[in-house]
Amino acid sequence: MVPLTHIAIPTLVRVKENALDRVGIYLDRAAYKQVAVLISEGMVAPIQDRLQRSLKDAGVESSVWYEVVANDLESAERFSRAFPDSVSAVVGTGGGKALDVAKYAAHLAGLPYYAVPTSLSNDGFCSPQSSLTVLGERRSLPATLPRGVIIDTGVCHTAPRMLTLSGVGDLVAKPTAVRDWKLAFHATGETVDDFAALISEGSFHAFRSHPKFDLEGIRLLATGLLLSGIAMEIAGSSRPASEHLISHALDRVSSRPRLHGLQVGVASYLVSLLKGENTKVIAELLEATGFWETIVADPFSLSEWREALRLAPTLKENFYTILSVPDQLAEAARLLTENAQLARCFGNE
Repeated sequence: MVPLTHIAIPTLVRVKENALDRVGIYLDRAAYKQVAVLISEGMVAPIQDRLQRSLKDAGVESSVWYEVVANDLESAERFSRAFPDSVSAVVGTGGGKALDVAKYAAHLAGLPYYAVPTSLSNDGFCSPQSSLTVLGERRSLPATLPRGVIIDTGVCHTAPRMLTLSGVGDLVAKPTAVRDWKLAFHATGETVDDFAALISEGSFHAFRSHPKFDLEGIRLLATGLLLSGIAMEIAGSSRPASEHLISHALDRVSSRPRLHGLQVGVASYLVSLLKGENTKVIAELLEATGFWETIVADPFSLSEWREALRLAPTLKENFYTILSVPDQLAEAARLLTENAQLARCFGNE
């Protein structure tokens, strides 16, 4: 008999308008009376004020209030050592950098972590990793999932549209990631967790049912990205959610790396063409949300994408994807210029 595995998923999930004003209530209910708060650098005053008022009204003391400037391992380690002994939980509020640092600092300190994202640029706010810079190189470090995730759809609705489109790009990677996972099963025998795969693909199709940026669309996007993170925890790897090798390669070779989800969205469409699956639904979702036009307005470098394609298959040892199949790298490079939709994503060089 296969032993059961304990999955440490969030026990508190709130995805609704004005959830930011209830953070203190949620912490008080869990008996966390003194917390450390880590926020994004330059966070606008109204959000900070609402969070402070929420904590104060619930009788929760913010023993320390740190602004996260850099998302490197050294910062996370420094914060974790600076938490007073009286702190019983860590609250991360803001964008991806602050949340990654807060999550990892809480992980190092052995403290429960509450994620309060103010934008939806990727699924990292509820994933079992933190994306941090280590010795100048971006790495994904194992971390503990949040104890709670509190997403104010009203706040995320007002976030810069570019950040939300990045979240859409990250979400469209889910069906192609699952197909890669199953491809690896047939090629190498790698085990596929069907439940994790089901959750990941379902997260994509939920937002596809309402691909808009009203409050309902923001709720579905937030929920989809959250479930994607939980799927990774269930699988014990990034397999059910990650179509990211090309994006990680771009981070290394590009003179101006873009938001992770913007790179991933284009890469996922490219990969869907190679596999001959999900291309239409991915293209339609990216079209409906205005993703394509955002990329066309600030196109990528074709030479950098070609270099990233060559590098991508070497980034993860024993990680089989469609790019591992003979002749597929050459086909991918051809599609960059010969597929009409992709060709629009690259500027003249």
